[in-house]
Amino acid sequence: MTELLVLNDGKQEMQAVSLDDNRVRTLITGLDELPDGIVVDQSRGHVYWTNMGAPDPGSTGGDLAYTRNGSLERADLDGGNRVTIVSRGAFTTGKQLTADFDAGVLYWCDREGTQVLSCNLDGSDLRPLVVTAVGDRAAHTDRNHCVGIAVDLHRRLLYWTQKGAPNAGEGRIFRAPLDLPPGTSARHRDDIELLWKDLPEPIDLHLLGDGATLVWTDRGDEPEGNTLNRAMVVPTIGAPEILSTGYREAIGLAAVSDAEFYVADLAGSIRHVNLDSGVDAELVHLGHGLTGIALAEL
Repeated sequence: MTELLVLNDGKQEMQAVSLDDNRVRTLITGLDELPDGIVVDQSRGHVYWTNMGAPDPGSTGGDLAYTRNGSLERADLDGGNRVTIVSRGAFTTGKQLTADFDAGVLYWCDREGTQVLSCNLDGSDLRPLVVTAVGDRAAHTDRNHCVGIAVDLHRRLLYWTQKGAPNAGEGRIFRAPLDLPPGTSARHRDDIELLWKDLPEPIDLHLLGDGATLVWTDRGDEPEGNTLNRAMVVPTIGAPEILSTGYREAIGLAAVSDAEFYVADLAGSIRHVNLDSGVDAELVHLGHGLTGIALAEL
């Protein structure tokens, strides 16, 4: 049975929504570290997720997003055997997560950490691939914040979003080789390509089919924001096309095919979009605070 795994920060749960009958069940409770990115390893029977990090005990008055308390967790697909594989504080703010399961590598964005990271499936070999800025002042500059991520494993390309300040129209989407050239540091790369700029607030990414098309959510102001978008990236860079509108801060994205998607928004709705059939309707409403979503066979 195909289910949609949903990170529900409002309820501090991972929920599973059946695509057959919309039945909702709780898979994991106690997600109290602001979960955000999620990816499913179907062959090994695991689900991984990033945490943005909850406030440190006793902290008052600070902005928790800038505290270095992000982490990465794993559990079995039945919700059991929950373990932390990248410990709390190894990075700042975990956002969208993706993977190369054949190679055993996880990739994710660290928003206020202003970097793109990778590690092995067991959490070892944690390393930066892109560092957009360094220092506390740079971390407070929204243009430096990395959020969404996708990898083209065939062409060895890395895509990510830098959303900019809320509703500021300064969002950007970038691309670079997935593998750092010998002798090159993540901070001083000269092979980064800017694909689009002046977007409302691009968030999560997904590459379709053979990696020729990129889709993404945007949580910024309408009309270009609160949308699901698509554009060609191979062999040329195309103009963005809006596929679906009317979200309330669109975040999570899962693709069934090149024409069928599920989109979660922060207000609690999950929308089913099928370009072939013309369906664009709410699947379920789970309450405020939805972030990452992923498909799984459970």
